[in-house]
Amino acid sequence: MQAKLAQREPDRLARWQADGLYARIQQETADRPPFLLVDGPPYANGDIHIGHAVNKILKDIIVKSARLDGHHAAFVPGWDCHGLPIELQVEKKYGKVGRKLDAAAFREQCRSYAAEQVARQRTDFERLGVLADWDQPYLTMHPAFEAEQLRALGDIVANGHVVRGFKPVHWCLDCASSLAEAEVEYADKRSTAVDVRFPATDAAAVAAAFGIKEDAPVDFVIWTTTPWTLPANRALAVHPELEYVWLRLSEGRAIVVAAELASDVLERAGLDGKECGRARGAALEGLLAEHPFAARSVPVVGGEHVTLDAGTGIVHTAPGHGADDYVIGQRYGLETANPVGGDGVFVEDTPLVAGAHVRKADPVIVDALRASGHLLHEAPFDHSYPHCWRHKTPLIFRATPQWFIAMDGNGLREGALAAIDATQWIPAWGESRIRSMVEGRPDWCISRQRTWGVPMAVFIDRQTQHLHPDTPALLRRIAAAVEAGGLEAWFGSEPADWGVDPEQYEASTDTLDVWFDSGVVHRCAGPATGTAPGDAVADLYLEGSDQHRGWFQSSLLTSVAIHGRAPYKAVLTHGFTVDEQGHKMSKSAGNVVPPQQVMKTLGADILRLWVASADYSGEIAISDNLLKRVAEAYRRIRNTLRFLLGNLHDFDPAQHALAPEALLPGDAAALREAQAMQAALAQAYGRRELHSVYQKLHNYCVVDLGGRYLDVLKDRLYTTGTDSLARRSAQTALWHIGEAVVRWITPILSFTAEEAWEALPGDRSRSVFVQTWWAFPTLPESGLDWEALRQVRSAVKKRLEAARNGGQIKGDLDAEVWLHSSDAGLRQTLDALGEEMRFWLLTSDATVVDAVEDDMESVALDSGATLSIAIRRSAHEKCVRCWHRRADVGADNEHPALCGRCVSNVAGTGEARRVI
Repeated sequence: MQAKLAQREPDRLARWQADGLYARIQQETADRPPFLLVDGPPYANGDIHIGHAVNKILKDIIVKSARLDGHHAAFVPGWDCHGLPIELQVEKKYGKVGRKLDAAAFREQCRSYAAEQVARQRTDFERLGVLADWDQPYLTMHPAFEAEQLRALGDIVANGHVVRGFKPVHWCLDCASSLAEAEVEYADKRSTAVDVRFPATDAAAVAAAFGIKEDAPVDFVIWTTTPWTLPANRALAVHPELEYVWLRLSEGRAIVVAAELASDVLERAGLDGKECGRARGAALEGLLAEHPFAARSVPVVGGEHVTLDAGTGIVHTAPGHGADDYVIGQRYGLETANPVGGDGVFVEDTPLVAGAHVRKADPVIVDALRASGHLLHEAPFDHSYPHCWRHKTPLIFRATPQWFIAMDGNGLREGALAAIDATQWIPAWGESRIRSMVEGRPDWCISRQRTWGVPMAVFIDRQTQHLHPDTPALLRRIAAAVEAGGLEAWFGSEPADWGVDPEQYEASTDTLDVWFDSGVVHRCAGPATGTAPGDAVADLYLEGSDQHRGWFQSSLLTSVAIHGRAPYKAVLTHGFTVDEQGHKMSKSAGNVVPPQQVMKTLGADILRLWVASADYSGEIAISDNLLKRVAEAYRRIRNTLRFLLGNLHDFDPAQHALAPEALLPGDAAALREAQAMQAALAQAYGRRELHSVYQKLHNYCVVDLGGRYLDVLKDRLYTTGTDSLARRSAQTALWHIGEAVVRWITPILSFTAEEAWEALPGDRSRSVFVQTWWAFPTLPESGLDWEALRQVRSAVKKRLEAARNGGQIKGDLDAEVWLHSSDAGLRQTLDALGEEMRFWLLTSDATVVDAVEDDMESVALDSGATLSIAIRRSAHEKCVRCWHRRADVGADNEHPALCGRCVSNVAGTGEARRVI
């Protein structure tokens, strides 16, 4: 086996591709029980980054380990191909739709660009050693996928979950479109916070609500960080259970605010106030206030969303600009007013700011409030604010006519929460995270105002705005046409083409949310590829932790809406990649580690081993230093394999393998240890604890094999006869261990595993990637306490190291060891090895004595027994063949440089049967 992964892996990958390896694997395992992992689609835009590599490698490891468990495991990769980022790339070249390209030509350019991106990313994913159906991926822009998506929409409509609504949604002014919750991220923003007076229409009625008799004019004071929403104000909300105070100010007016916040309000406004009365919020409901600059009165309403975290305890309510406000507006029959156009400009007749852009409206409104005396206080305010995930710009809430999947109208939320309970979440905290999100999420806005996407192919009654009553059947007809002729079968049609009355119905011009695209992968990937079952429940979904609010949730909601159950049995979440100090990766910080560069310099197997070594339940650190450490761990594993293979060069299992009962006790013990390790690794793979797999595998190669068994074995392999029992027994054990270890590493070190597989003796006609766990033979017990012997060896090795460091010996074979123990069980174990103890300790001699001698040091073993040890330098000559210092070196005149054992092995009958 040679190293040079970066140079050798591409050749092996080319061979896999030429041989159609993935297809052969699927054919050879077709009769096994299935294991289904559904691949969440990365977005087809830009080269893959280290996070992509982590995700795909984790999936590949789990799929390959499922084959070890005896499953037929498909890996059908996919890509998310619609949406704004691709539109923006095409706009850079051709301008917006209608400038150089009509809509159909624009969509074609989007499709072409997405295909180019898929090809680029596919090349890198394959280079990672990910074995998947790269020739038949599912793409959300495949006509078969798009058609099945329309059928899925039809089923959701038929099940009563799709509703039309004029509701406030997150709106990106740069996208000029609504956004889904999963497309929203939060970032710090500095806003203008204002306390605004809303004068009471009837001051006496307000005073009466507080149980006082006052005729002073009184203002309800609200606090807001979005002054631009004040033109849409339709009410003031108070919490029914909170206490409010009526405060007389020195200027002669009075204000009403929450009792707990009164001192804060007065302090920041620089005012003195005298409390004259208190009342619960419920007592204020129904009172009226005058809008500070619009010619209308607004009511005081009750709202449980009102808190005392900040502000005044009275919330300015604009049903067209907020989710809570909308709910309150529906409860009280308030107008859902939205004076802001899709371009962010206020419509005509909007007080103060008609024709102004939202982003420039705050100063205009604040200046007007100050001039009219309605501004109590103004200050900058830093807070977390929703931003567009693509443009990184602040969003606004604005009410628009949109299509929604209703969470509560037909039991979807309840069904989703029940499905969450029935799913295994890895790590376990994922369950509470997605549960809280589903419990609190609003209706899902699935319509978008884009050009590049799957159409919302429905017909809407011009008068009622309701869907055509035959929508599910129409969607099935449209889907068949899209599958045959692409999306233009819809975009180029008229209602009459589908038998729909154009006088009564209009065709929707919206496209579907891209999260709906990917959310129906469980339904669409199978029909689109002809490989994975379209509606089968997946054994596993695996994505980054951000997908609790994204793909995990959209998949859950669509599946529950269609089938009444989750699309998955288990969901695994991995963390994000960070640098060695825990900092977020960014080009500006210079801490980005491109996977392409790692593969070019170290090789894909090093990257794969790094992924396996990390505890993915939290942040995953990567740096050049960490990769160097992983590369060293890889070298230790690879050297173990080289030793196994190097000592099997003349071994044919069909001719030379010994029966279990013929193996030397030490070899049988090593195989029992390997068998136990395999069981532990299988369990760790099954629990998806890949960092535990890495730790156990590395420890086994470095300590159990390299540090003990292989170390002990070298003497037998190098000094005994070619066909001797001692050597063939050792080779038989090495062959079994090699067969096992190469399987253990296959899911992780795929390139290395196949190289080792080809070098192992025996039949290699079937790929290592179709193998299952190695079937170890049934092994006889030797009666020796191997754990005690391991403890003895460890204790002696420490004393030998001290002797080397002290200059007493140069190497362990310069030493002779004397041992004593008064523990009956340990003494029996020591005596059982007899003269072979020296081979176990790798010293030139080892003697068990009956009493503690003067130069002995005593040590307590983990078993509780005490062992006394003396290390003495051997006075004998060194055998040039085995390097042991023995008294009989030179006793044979024909071989004056050899010990008696080597003389027998070279010129005699060979040494007798051994234990070690």
